[in-house]
Amino acid sequence: MCESMRCAGVFDCDAKAARLHELEALSAEGDFWLDADRAQKLMKERGDIAADLGNVLEPEAVVRDVRDMAELAEMEGESGLIDDLQSQLDDVSARLDAVEFARTMSGHTDKSPAILQINAGAGGTESADWAWMLLRMYTRWGETHGMKVELLDEVPGEEAGVRNAVIRVEGPFAFGWLKAENGVHRLVRISPFDAAKRRHTSFCSVFVVPEEDDEIDIEINELDLRVDTFRASGAGGQHVNRTDSAIRLTHIPTGIAVAVQAERSQHKNRSLAMKMLKARLIDLERKKRNAVKDEIEAAKLGINFGSQIRSYVLQPYQMVKDHRTGHQTSNTSGVLDGDLGEFMKAYLLASASGAPLAVQVDDD
Repeated sequence: MCESMRCAGVFDCDAKAARLHELEALSAEGDFWLDADRAQKLMKERGDIAADLGNVLEPEAVVRDVRDMAELAEMEGESGLIDDLQSQLDDVSARLDAVEFARTMSGHTDKSPAILQINAGAGGTESADWAWMLLRMYTRWGETHGMKVELLDEVPGEEAGVRNAVIRVEGPFAFGWLKAENGVHRLVRISPFDAAKRRHTSFCSVFVVPEEDDEIDIEINELDLRVDTFRASGAGGQHVNRTDSAIRLTHIPTGIAVAVQAERSQHKNRSLAMKMLKARLIDLERKKRNAVKDEIEAAKLGINFGSQIRSYVLQPYQMVKDHRTGHQTSNTSGVLDGDLGEFMKAYLLASASGAPLAVQVDDD
């Protein structure tokens, strides 16, 4: 059915068409609407598949028409039609690019709010300052895209920056975008904290999970929790330090701990902490269920906690490079101000295509 290689790259058109035919046959059965919930779900699936097929087959039809018209124009010497035909092909290419990218956001959690945690690596003040820079970068990215960014927890560094921080990002496909940021981020620069002006390398890890995952149901037993309250630190005004409103929940069986000090109310902080803990436990359960697949993917991608997915070099030259995709830019100030879109797109498209994403770090 599908003549275009681009179609094969997006999805299996024959399988989609077969499923559409099956759904149309089901909807024609007399008892189809007796189970309204099931019927609505199947009708939605039918509509989605029809739209997907249209997004690929209609452009294919345009390409065939353009090819035929180009051959006719060449035979009759109508060179003036070529520019118009090229414009139609450009429109088709842009549409297929949009379809190809859309499938990177087709995961069931991609529309969920994201919980993003930044942890400073070894290096004291240097890495704490780098963690603060990353916190600002992701905050600016979210705000620039009209998303709600909420600081849930922040542990200040001893002299500057933060040792770790947690933010919640809510907006269109928040997790779908931010899932590209999981991994270790490296900064190379002349340290502003070094009187000798030597070059330093700092590392921070970024961990992103979806706030919601309906496919995995997690029940948290209160008896498995250790609850600690403490006085909030950091920004928030004098009122934030008057009561022990901050909450830390530790899940004793797994050792996972989360803390929230964003709200004045202990009750609200506990509610947010429970959401964070549930998201972490769901992520853990997902990894357990996909242990074999994860091992295969880890071998293929060459990614682990100790390897950096992206380097941000400020001296002796200006460069941000993603080691998974090779995408890079010299606009370091723009990236650190939240301009991450092209890096995210490059990773998401490469990941969806199944291409190897081996991490290769250049010596700076």
